[in-house]
Order: sequence, then C-alpha cells, then structure tokens
Amino acid sequence: MRRADRLFQIVQLIRGRRLSTADYLAQRLEVSPRTIYRDVAALQQQGVPIDGEAGVGYRMRAGFDLPPLMFSKEEAQALVAALRMAQPQMDSALARHGEEAIYKILAVLPGTARAAAESLALWAPLGGLDEGTRERLQQLRLATEQRQKLRVVYLDLGNTASERVLRPLGCFFWGPVWTFAAWCELREGFRNFRVDRIQQLEVLDERFRDEAGKTLADMQRAEGWP
Repeated sequence: MRRADRLFQIVQLIRGRRLSTADYLAQRLEVSPRTIYRDVAALQQQGVPIDGEAGVGYRMRAGFDLPPLMFSKEEAQALVAALRMAQPQMDSALARHGEEAIYKILAVLPGTARAAAESLALWAPLGGLDEGTRERLQQLRLATEQRQKLRVVYLDLGNTASERVLRPLGCFFWGPVWTFAAWCELREGFRNFRVDRIQQLEVLDERFRDEAGKTLADMQRAEGWP
C-alpha cells in the first residue's frame, strides 16, 4: 500500500471510532505501531485535527471531514467511456454495480463535468457476452473471491470433455473471449480455460487457502508474465 493511501485509511479508521489505538491501526493496516506513530504525526503536521498521543489512542476532533472527490470533465468522460466499453463484456451483476457507481459519481459532479459525461457520444453496442457465459463468469468471479473450489466439465479444442476439480485464481479478458486461470487438481498444475467452453460448472462447499507454488503469483512467475 502506498503511503498516501495508508494516510487516507488512517483518517477513515480514526473517524469511524471513538478511540483508536496505534496497535489497532497497525493491525488493520498490516504495519508496525511505530509506522502508525510516524504517520499520525505527519497528518497532525498537515493540519488534520487528530487528538491523542502514542500509547493512549487517537480520536478525530468533531466537525472534520475530507473534501469531496472531484473529477474534471475529461476524467468524468473517461469513466463513462470505460464503463460503456466494459459493460457488454462483464457478468450481469458487475455491470449493474458499475452503472450504479457511475450514477453516484455523476450525481456529485459539478454541472459542466456532469453534462460532458452524460452527453459523451461514445458507445460499444456490439460483441456482448451471451447469458450463459455471463452467468459462468459471475460464478467464477465469486468463487475466486471466496476461495471455493470448482468442479467443471470442460470441452477442449479437440472437443474432448474432461471433468476437473479446480482452484480458481483469476479471470482474464482477451478481446473476443474470457479465460480463467486455475490450479488443476487432476493435472497437478496450472491451467488456463476458456469460459465459453465450460459445459458444466459447480461451485463446491470446499474452500482452499493459498499454498506456496499454487497461487496466481506463482503461475505468473512460472509462465513469465510481465
């Protein structure tokens, strides 16, 4: 985590509690208490009204708030364009949440930026996913987040079907198709699968933990990803 991001998180955590100790903040942000002491001192020097001291705890003085997040009209247009281009290739739930997020952002923008974003003449009407692929993509995304194993029946390019138990590691979009990376328990190795060639998909109750040699980072190193 970048230091700027950590400072922002410290402010949010202190605002959300009556009293926050350095140990609590350090545990939440996965840093040492000494780092918290330095960061809080830096925030206080910048004028953030944090009361308290090391060894006791910190609280935010009443009435403090962060300034609202603002975008230029070009940045607002870029957000809308990115969503419009991505929506046809997302699972339905993620596409819906993306649209809701854009509405929230537009609602708080200055008038000129909002008008520029809403009037953007850029669309991506073709090449969307079929409903079956959208549904499988959502199942894969959620199983990856929740560390749940999958049982799939997969049809390879030679039209040979096989049943496998997989540890899903991530989904990747390659333009016309989505693939997902997994640790295959049948082959005892990393494999990539096309989402549109999955014939059956079952999310199992069995969960898995990251193990050395079986993570996405391990796969990236093994395959020489940049």
